[in-house]
Amino acid sequence: MLGVVESVNARRGRPRDVSAAMTTIARLQLLDLARSRSPEGRRAIAETISALFGEEDATLSERERTLMFDILHRIVADLEATVCETLSAKLADMPDAPRELIRFLANDRPEVAYPVLSRSRVLEDQDLIEVVRARAMEHQLAVARRYEVSEQVSAALAETRNENVIEALLRNTGAHISRRTMAFLVEESQRYDSYQKPLLHRRELEPALAKRMFLWVSAALRSHIIDRFGLDDETVDSLLEAAAYEQISEAAAPPGSTGVEALAEELAPHGEVDPQLLVRAIAQGEISLFVGMLAQALRLKPGLVRRFLFESGGHGLAVACRAAGLDRPTVFRILTLSRAAKPRPTDVRAETQRALGVFDAVSPEEALKAVARWRLDPDYAAAIAAIETADTGTLGPSH
Repeated sequence: MLGVVESVNARRGRPRDVSAAMTTIARLQLLDLARSRSPEGRRAIAETISALFGEEDATLSERERTLMFDILHRIVADLEATVCETLSAKLADMPDAPRELIRFLANDRPEVAYPVLSRSRVLEDQDLIEVVRARAMEHQLAVARRYEVSEQVSAALAETRNENVIEALLRNTGAHISRRTMAFLVEESQRYDSYQKPLLHRRELEPALAKRMFLWVSAALRSHIIDRFGLDDETVDSLLEAAAYEQISEAAAPPGSTGVEALAEELAPHGEVDPQLLVRAIAQGEISLFVGMLAQALRLKPGLVRRFLFESGGHGLAVACRAAGLDRPTVFRILTLSRAAKPRPTDVRAETQRALGVFDAVSPEEALKAVARWRLDPDYAAAIAAIETADTGTLGPSH
């Protein structure tokens, strides 16, 4: 037996005569050898066949391939894990590998099953669904990462309710997901935040489902708004719905007040703004609502306030917060959250402390003068510079 392995291995590195190799193997009566109970013998025969399958210029006849597959099917249950792993990797890309053999490997240990579960085209949907329903999370992950996943298999993966598996499915651009499954996953995204971003990138996500997701995010503020401002449920819901439509619409906003602006008018009347609501809005990712409320309170353009929020340094935001009458702990929270949310990495702590220095150095009167100037001139850099120049000189320019 070992002589056969040596004979095959000896030919590596030079042109190989596979037909001659098969003649040698036939003479040694592989089927008889496969009946051996010896682990060494079975490992040797599996390694020999795997080596022949890996021959770059191999031209095996149908009869020879059938013989090899038949032998492997007989001995695979008794092979060591490492041998099975090698075998699985070899067979995963073979379109003519026997389905029963591939099914056996697909239900083996995760490290053995992964190659065939993630790559083999021999496995049919029913095979994959059975694995998803009966095997471990590692098997389910392998299926979720296949080059292509049908709607039926995607539904089975969604039924696992496993967060890691479902997130892998949603991030797989080769997966096909039915409307029914999408609706289920959108509902689940209310509990699992990790689903929300990949769901929004799915081509199957319809506007109505996207709207539901945005409403859930907005609705996190609903109870606080009702309790704090005494608005009726219907008014709040209609405003939140308008805000959600605004966020998912690809078209330009029509003239007039948008949903976010209307909600901001309700929440920040006469220039008054609730500090807790501002912090909660930015903490929960409701950037448009935060911008709308602060813009309404200061009578500034929302675009300018949004610029404050994400600019480098945060000096403009610090001055705006001073003008809005916010206290230092609230401003600290807002600055920290806004620095952490910036698209580019930044030293959150250092930048927050520098911006707080601006907040501490500016009096409410100076801040209100700066805001009045911003209303006339959107380029607020000069106003910031004027404030810093009026100080003791310890503040540097905003970059």
